[in-house]
Amino acid sequence: MNVIARALGLRVPYAWVVVAAVFFAMVASAGVRSMPGVLLVPLETDLGWDRSVISFAAAVGIALYGLMGPFAASIMLRFGIRLTVLTALALLCLSVAATTLVDKPWQMVVVWGVLTGLGSGTIASVLGATIVGRWFRQRRGLAMGLLTASTVIGQLVFLPVVAALIDRLGWRHAMLAGAVAPALAFPVIWLLLPESPASIGLRPYGASGQEDEPPVQGNPLANAFRVLGQGVRVPAFWLLFGSFFICGFSTTGLVGTHMIAFCVDHGLPEMQAAGLVATMGVLNLLGTTASGWMSDRYDNRMLLAWYYGLRGLSLLYLPLSDFDLLQLSVFGIFYGLDWIATVPPTVRLIAQSCGESNAAILYGWIAVGHQVGAGIAAYGAAWSRDATGSYFQAFVIAGVACLAVASAFVWTLVTGGLQLRRETS
Repeated sequence: MNVIARALGLRVPYAWVVVAAVFFAMVASAGVRSMPGVLLVPLETDLGWDRSVISFAAAVGIALYGLMGPFAASIMLRFGIRLTVLTALALLCLSVAATTLVDKPWQMVVVWGVLTGLGSGTIASVLGATIVGRWFRQRRGLAMGLLTASTVIGQLVFLPVVAALIDRLGWRHAMLAGAVAPALAFPVIWLLLPESPASIGLRPYGASGQEDEPPVQGNPLANAFRVLGQGVRVPAFWLLFGSFFICGFSTTGLVGTHMIAFCVDHGLPEMQAAGLVATMGVLNLLGTTASGWMSDRYDNRMLLAWYYGLRGLSLLYLPLSDFDLLQLSVFGIFYGLDWIATVPPTVRLIAQSCGESNAAILYGWIAVGHQVGAGIAAYGAAWSRDATGSYFQAFVIAGVACLAVASAFVWTLVTGGLQLRRETS
């Protein structure tokens, strides 16, 4: 694999080649995961299902996406990163293609909720945390920021394309196009992702000496719960778990699933709404990468307090706006810049408070909180909209919750409520 990189004329440390390959796979996974946001209205129109019924399938997928995290991290340790990612890509490709055959709600729950949830949950931010932990000793925040930004790129690439395909060809053809992305990522991972730096005679980026291969762990299920048992004894785990619950509630579940439908409710064409979300994705790419850079240099608690605070204010602002170009732009700038900027400082705080050796698995458990929150918001916002005819209450609740999380991190700064270890930057 290192030979392939040299043959291609690449003159950068191979750790960054690995980041590029994994980034591509995560873009494909994130693009698939973002598709329910643009499918809600077409499925409601074509199949005659209630929005809450469709959102239930999305909520199941979101919850499994998070629940897979700690087990995916353990499976990677037991069976290897490369094999795990290749298997997940194949599952994503087949399940997305199979969605074109559904005509009953339970089929949508099985194919989209369960199967794509399992596949995309394996190729998620916990994969990024595992790669960063294995391949980097310096610039970890920057590497994690870049990999986290893949979620944004997935949305940026997929949403306008899928919306255009739905408009011209129908949602079933759009789903077939969505299955192409994980298929294209398969050979990239096959060719460019080795198991570890030592497996190709290299050291992690920034390492001062040769490091051994990561040890092969035992049963992945037992190992995941063993690490959880250690993590729950650390108070920082619960703060990060709770904050990530609100993070998922206020991003993937609410805005990621319902933002386009919310705009359509206010008279915006679906293509224009998808373009707005894509533009927010561009801003999020900048914000998340910058967040990774800053997390190498500043107190991560301070960064999270700012991120959640600004997000909360933007969520409270949106339902009170007139949804014109200027006011949507104001929302898009403030919300877009920190959409998932919380990930790099959260990953670093886990390692600093709970130890490096189990950081990836513990991040997987904390990501469970993220996706449980997202699943509750995905279904709850749809239920609230069906009951009241508006998303107003859902956005207000999310905004207030984000401000509460910001206050919690401010409290840790003032009182020293988190015990942090020194970590190599």
